[in-house]
Amino acid sequence: MTRVATDKWAQWLLTRRDGDSASLRARNARDVAAFRDGVLDGADLAADDVVLDVGCGTGLIGFGALARLGPEGHVIFTDVSPDVLDECRRTAGGDQRCSFVVASADDLTGVADASVDVVTTRSVLIYSDRKQAAFAEFLRVLRPGGRISLFEPVNRFAARHRPDDLFGIGDAPVNDLIAKVNEVYRVTTGETTRPMTDFDERDLVDWAVAAGFEAVELDYRARVDGPADPLDDWEALKRVAPNPLVPTYGEAIAATLTDGERERLDTYMTAVVAAGTPTRRTTATAFLRARRPHGSR
Repeated sequence: MTRVATDKWAQWLLTRRDGDSASLRARNARDVAAFRDGVLDGADLAADDVVLDVGCGTGLIGFGALARLGPEGHVIFTDVSPDVLDECRRTAGGDQRCSFVVASADDLTGVADASVDVVTTRSVLIYSDRKQAAFAEFLRVLRPGGRISLFEPVNRFAARHRPDDLFGIGDAPVNDLIAKVNEVYRVTTGETTRPMTDFDERDLVDWAVAAGFEAVELDYRARVDGPADPLDDWEALKRVAPNPLVPTYGEAIAATLTDGERERLDTYMTAVVAAGTPTRRTTATAFLRARRPHGSR
């Protein structure tokens, strides 16, 4: 059954991220599990820690942290979306180790100074125009000696190396049509999505250091044309939006292609799915860990 959400963040997380497809949802869950584990491993949690999960979404990191904490541990779920926080409340089911605060990464009003042991984030800073301010807020809410552990995709890398490979199928007879669809995103959403590509891994380190963190460590991985799963449902993929701020692929296709062009694209992509054709991905990811100095105020 399709879940109903009112704001764009909840709509994307609950339906538009995976086209409301069980198979795509399962793939996404598998892919992000490694990101969750990397963030939590980097957080070096103690059983009684207070964890602030910034931009919690549906709770991937926060509930993962709860599983590692003891009965005295606590997770504060924060997000800009009240609808998303409501989803987390339902998942928490009254667990008293959970609390919920509506807040953005760059303005954590509602979270007291020096009140948490760990700050975690996953794919949150890419939506912020004030990334340096977010690091300052992370430092503010951490107790001396507290840790930050975050994951961010470095989208600038793929934008530089494979800016037009929308579906990971490489050279294809429908590349002219895919280019038109890409242009929809470039022209109509370029400024909206600018924060997603206006930084790289070096900036993350610089912002952490400038905010006052110490023991800053970053693990970076990049790959060009790495193997990826074949497409398994073209109709579901058309219901997917690549991020919360832009149209679905189907909406972009409808906005730019003629009836005949849509038919040609559908015919080709359906054949790609039926053949189980391998796809490829160009990605870069960064895990960053750092600590608030013990002597800081």
